[in-house]
Amino acid sequence: MIKGYVHSIESFGAVDGPGVRFVVFMQGCKMRCKYCHNPETWKIPSELNGDSSEESIEAEKEDTNSNDSLCSYKVVTPEEIFKQALRYKPYWKNGGGITVSGGEALLQIDFIIELFTLAKKEGVHTTLDTSGNPYMNDGEWFEKFKKLCEVTDLFMLDIKQIDDEKHKDLTGFSNKNILDMATYLSDNDKAMWIRYVLVPGLTDDEGDVKKLAEFIDTLKTVERVEVLPYHRMGVPTYEKLGIKYRLEGVTAPDADTIKKTKEILNIE
Repeated sequence: MIKGYVHSIESFGAVDGPGVRFVVFMQGCKMRCKYCHNPETWKIPSELNGDSSEESIEAEKEDTNSNDSLCSYKVVTPEEIFKQALRYKPYWKNGGGITVSGGEALLQIDFIIELFTLAKKEGVHTTLDTSGNPYMNDGEWFEKFKKLCEVTDLFMLDIKQIDDEKHKDLTGFSNKNILDMATYLSDNDKAMWIRYVLVPGLTDDEGDVKKLAEFIDTLKTVERVEVLPYHRMGVPTYEKLGIKYRLEGVTAPDADTIKKTKEILNIE
């Protein structure tokens, strides 16, 4: 039986895809984005954590002293989640439906495939919100990803930084496989929204934004690009978890920077 490790659920999500959506936030993420606003979703359930890469080891070290009571999750089946979601179907107007987010949802790809398969049988719109970090274009995982594409209507892809070295500094990982994923989705006619978090000193360099715009221009299925201004609302959670917040002193981007970034990315 396929099981999923779910951190939380939002019944009436309005910013996680088109329309009103039932949003499932999965537990676990390997990336350690400096600006992450939900670090309580980082800790990977032991049942999923079979990765012994240097990046994962360092991430676990960082989490060692965290307050586990804030990193709780429920173990559920796709059937249980879908049954719960269907209670809200009358509210799914304007293309609404189910979104799976995280954490990093692709760490639980089997669960998503099963949940979205159930959804498509009932004509429910499906959206995956992901950073693309687990993506690989070969082997068994890739075969599963192709099955996932068959039952996913929309991919919301967070591109953290277009420059690979800066991406490594920002998240702990390369972005090469993430950009490969975007290209694969485009080549296979899968609809995408691109999200970009604008952080002063980290992602606001105009040269980098121009490179991002150039990359997005190579993709033929991007329906929307969103700029999300950095905020500090997650800071209290870091304090409760006992994890050092690495962006002390960084403030939200000013209106001019936001405007310029949107202009470069051709956002009206």
